[in-house]
Amino acid sequence: SEEMLNGIMDKVANGEIQVLVCTTIIETGIDIPNVNTLIIEDADRLGLAQLHPIRGRVGRSSRHAFAYLTYRKGKVLTEVATKRLSAIREFAEFNSGVKIAMRDLEIRGAGNILGAEQSGHMMNVGFDMYMKLLEEAVLEEKGGKKTKTECTADLNVTALIPDDYIDTAEQRMDIYRRIASIGSREDKEDIIDELIDRYGEPPNEVNALIDIALLRVDASKCGICDISQRGGRIYFKITDFNMELISGLYNLSEFKGRLKVEAGAEPSVSLKISKQYEIIKEASAFLKAYMSLQEGTKNEGVNDT
Repeated sequence: SEEMLNGIMDKVANGEIQVLVCTTIIETGIDIPNVNTLIIEDADRLGLAQLHPIRGRVGRSSRHAFAYLTYRKGKVLTEVATKRLSAIREFAEFNSGVKIAMRDLEIRGAGNILGAEQSGHMMNVGFDMYMKLLEEAVLEEKGGKKTKTECTADLNVTALIPDDYIDTAEQRMDIYRRIASIGSREDKEDIIDELIDRYGEPPNEVNALIDIALLRVDASKCGICDISQRGGRIYFKITDFNMELISGLYNLSEFKGRLKVEAGAEPSVSLKISKQYEIIKEASAFLKAYMSLQEGTKNEGVNDT
């Protein structure tokens, strides 16, 4: 009961009780300066938004305090759990909440800020989606409308900024933002030049991230709203499906025997991957050919007029 809880906490505060065993309920609103040791069991199951305030229950006076974050012996931690525990250990100084929040944003992704879902991985929704949603929300408030198709890309490619390339969380987030705003090949060259100047030659993961950003830009320009990979095929969902254009692709030697029209409520075209490790190049080649056919159709229309 509430009365029993109050009695126990009073005894802890007065030093009558030396050890308190409890749930994560203590993460906020508890200020007991004489507590100097904290042991968190199964810390790998908690998020940074829980671990940071729970750790803040100790060290609330001049007394030297200790926080032990434990997990089961022999347990293999997930990549996300490992990153969380590393972050909580790395940012231990006073007022480190902002740094932890930035790291949490990197680990979990920004999520859907306009809906109920507040989770997701950077590869899928992440900071790029955050920027797009924010831009759309601001535009909507101003009474504007989206002027172009936005393309999403879900490819089995490792695309990220490794900690050992840019070791500061704030700088990584800034570069993620810059990459998300790429709008042309000139922007791509500019960001690569800047990365080389500041951090050295970008690793493959960073180059892939940049290439995917540009891939999405090109896809948006030609009316493709989604690029995804399932098994050995890349799927292109086209907003205004034009069978005549698709037929033109079938006639190209580099795509013979590799293209397939996927029927349905939202028809798409799939491309069989010939080289598993060049997924981005294969998708780019498809877009280049598709855009070329579109331009040819437009020119024919102008000539006819």
